[in-house]
Amino acid sequence: MTEELNLTPTRPYMIRAFYEWLEDNALTPYLLVDATQDNLVIPTEHVQDGKIVLNIASQATGNMNIDNNYINFNARFGGVSRELWIPMQAVMALFAKENQSIAMPFDPSEYDNFTPEEPEPSKPKPPSKAETVERAKKAGLKILK
Repeated sequence: MTEELNLTPTRPYMIRAFYEWLEDNALTPYLLVDATQDNLVIPTEHVQDGKIVLNIASQATGNMNIDNNYINFNARFGGVSRELWIPMQAVMALFAKENQSIAMPFDPSEYDNFTPEEPEPSKPKPPSKAETVERAKKAGLKILK
């Protein structure tokens, strides 16, 4: 009895586990990304040969989130803070900066025949001026006697 299994890709699970292991061992996790993929939000000025390498160490990023569809975080490039979105299918490898033989490459065809059962979440948009509440311009501390 051969039943067709519709399994989810292993990549997001392996990335989360290997990332945590690298950080626990005081290694710097670097991400190799295929910059030719769709739905990427990356600093394109740093792309070389259709690829980009990103330092995703906790000290180099803010608000890191690795879910089953995207890796999302804030990072600074040339002193300017940017929000990055990397779809899982664009991740080519995760490796340690200190020793690139400590690496986890990923099968580029893993997502070829995968169709998610639930739609991908839309990327959050920054709030408009009308949606933000402006705080009164007065001191936030009171002196109590």
